[in-house]
Amino acid sequence: MEERITSRRNPLLAHTKKLLTSRSYREKTGEFAADGVKLLAEATRWYPGLTTVIAEDGIELCKLPEQTRVVRVPKDVMQSISLMDAPQGAIFLCRLPERKSGALTSGTLLLDGIQDPGNLGTILRTADALEVPVVLLDGCADTYNPKTVRASMGAVFRTQPVSMTRQQAIAACREAAMSADAVDLRQADLCNAAVVIGSEGQGICPELFTAAEQKIIIPMSPRCESLNAAVAATIVLWQMKR
Repeated sequence: MEERITSRRNPLLAHTKKLLTSRSYREKTGEFAADGVKLLAEATRWYPGLTTVIAEDGIELCKLPEQTRVVRVPKDVMQSISLMDAPQGAIFLCRLPERKSGALTSGTLLLDGIQDPGNLGTILRTADALEVPVVLLDGCADTYNPKTVRASMGAVFRTQPVSMTRQQAIAACREAAMSADAVDLRQADLCNAAVVIGSEGQGICPELFTAAEQKIIIPMSPRCESLNAAVAATIVLWQMKR
């Protein structure tokens, strides 16, 4: 049975707004929120932690698990909660997954300090499509930031990235980075490597760069200074799966 809320001051709506805007609040409460009917369909299909759906009046929802709480709200209330310029009509709450710790395997992508949620989500989406495992190192954006979730197009519901410190990564595997004396990516055999992608602003941290057994570079026009981190990761991921 559906509930209906019309007050913007309702505790559930205030809670949802904080989940959308605060990483510390998400970690404290063990929940996260995401925005969009297409993402809701992905969560319903792949993610066991879906608990609550807040839907705008008149929005048709996919078939939900029986235990899911469904709350209907007017359009103006939905607009007051959503962070999107044009809300899609549904915001949903999920339990955060238990943190996973795992060993590195050959063909893993290591993300070092990818701070932009959109870039992180795009990389996770591509890695999920190519079935490449991902490890998040220090300084990465929150996997369950709503912008990350949206950019991942549901990948975060299908495959949970593993988190690891840089020291653990250095001890566990060989990495590849970028430098002036790097190997052309087209000639690099990455099938048995773990590859590090750093942020656009800071690059790869000195510890990882020094520890890398091989540096690789993506050949490009000398007119171009660099590629977006998500684009660079996509090119490297393709090479890893060759």
